[in-house]
Amino acid sequence: MIEDRVNHVRRVIRTALPAEAAAVADLHARARATYYPDGMPQDGTDWLAAWRSAIERPDGHVLCVVQDGRIAGIASFRTTEGAPGDTVKLYQFHVDPDRWRAGIGTELHAACVEEWQADGKRTATLDVHADNLRAQAFYARLGWVPDPENPPAEDDHHLCLRYAVTGTATGSVPGPRP
Repeated sequence: MIEDRVNHVRRVIRTALPAEAAAVADLHARARATYYPDGMPQDGTDWLAAWRSAIERPDGHVLCVVQDGRIAGIASFRTTEGAPGDTVKLYQFHVDPDRWRAGIGTELHAACVEEWQADGKRTATLDVHADNLRAQAFYARLGWVPDPENPPAEDDHHLCLRYAVTGTATGSVPGPRP
């Protein structure tokens, strides 16, 4: 039967657990390494501790996509101190490079937007590495635009993007697969 040949992908998007901080930090490192041609800069950040802190923050959210028993995507966001209450910043958004172009990023983005809508957010912002053209194209397809309030400085390695959070929580946001 045709049903026997259909590949049913089972994914769950949920809040990351503190016990998963090492797996989250590992995915983060592998994803970031793809857009640093000379290797990831070592700035002394303890990424395991940073992710553990992000997961445990009462004012933040870390969502993860679990597929086949492994974390396949992560997103970390919160309202930055001093920012308007209806604005959220997407601090980290990564998909396992071995699983790119499988719809994980689009589904994770939709889950983020659903959470932002439920929380009454109207605007989302993020910084994307200037050399990460793949991510820039992904965000553009989903409606992110350059942030007119934060143009890039001449020597900056990041671009600030803005997203208009509209509508009510629907559970999905249409868009092409990353």
